[in-house]
Amino acid sequence: MAKEQEGLSVGNVAKRSGVAVSTLHFYESKGLISSWRNSGNQRRYNKDVLRRVAVIKSAQRIGISLQGIQEAMSTLPDQRTPNKQDWARLSRHWRKELDERIRQLNQLRDELGECIGCGCLSLKACPLRNPEDIVGQDHSGAVFLEGE
Repeated sequence: MAKEQEGLSVGNVAKRSGVAVSTLHFYESKGLISSWRNSGNQRRYNKDVLRRVAVIKSAQRIGISLQGIQEAMSTLPDQRTPNKQDWARLSRHWRKELDERIRQLNQLRDELGECIGCGCLSLKACPLRNPEDIVGQDHSGAVFLEGE
């Protein structure tokens, strides 16, 4: 049997993809990648797993949640290396999520200046710790304690 038909060992995939063996096992447990067992009961991967791991790592780097990655990976065809068109489709979807996070971070940054001025003496006025005075509906004064 040719080496390509035998598949890649978990150690080989780890070395070539730059992730730990335990990470590959974790990805597999979450359904992000798949393997099979050879006649010696050793885990083997198709070569396309290298591209799939690269997609997962890229998505993680930009802050996509594991659940979001899992949902996206489920739309990719099995037994085929993800291609440029697949990546374009995934990245269009993730771009919307990133744009919303950027909007939220810009809002937090802009509200941070107001927070510094309050001295945290009134949680009622803190847009970071108590947005829209949620806590003030049930309590008055400082109610947050460390460790709670």
